Amino acid sequence: MEIKEIETLARLMCETGLTSLEYTGGQASLKLERRPEAAALPVVQAPVGSPFVPAPVEAPQPPLEGKPGTLVLSPTVGVFYAAASPESQPFVRVGDRVEKGDTLCIIEAMKLMNEIPAEAAGTVAEVCVSNGQVVEYGQPLFRIV
Repeated sequence: MEIKEIETLARLMCETGLTSLEYTGGQASLKLERRPEAAALPVVQAPVGSPFVPAPVEAPQPPLEGKPGTLVLSPTVGVFYAAASPESQPFVRVGDRVEKGDTLCIIEAMKLMNEIPAEAAGTVAEVCVSNGQVVEYGQPLFRIV
């Protein structure tokens, strides 16, 4: 099963309000579950004995509609990383100048690291998510003016 097929199923769940979906086709079997819209903020749990320390979940931000600039949206559900490694500097910070195609961040989805490029040249006006935060499909990541 390809990642695009899984993204399509996840999008279908959001659009229709489904909270659970099971799919079996050929040798692939997949079960997706999500919280209803009215549920509390998501909780991230690490396996017992794991060195992973989940980042705190931020309170929802005010809407970005009406603010000038171009929004860079998450192309997938995953974990947002501002830098290539914990020891590295972030790819970009507020006030940095970027060109179209420059790497802004990484989103880890199903153990794959996806570099997210700038969709337009400009200045980073806002970073809309925190390092280590779980992001949803279509969620604003950056605002570039």
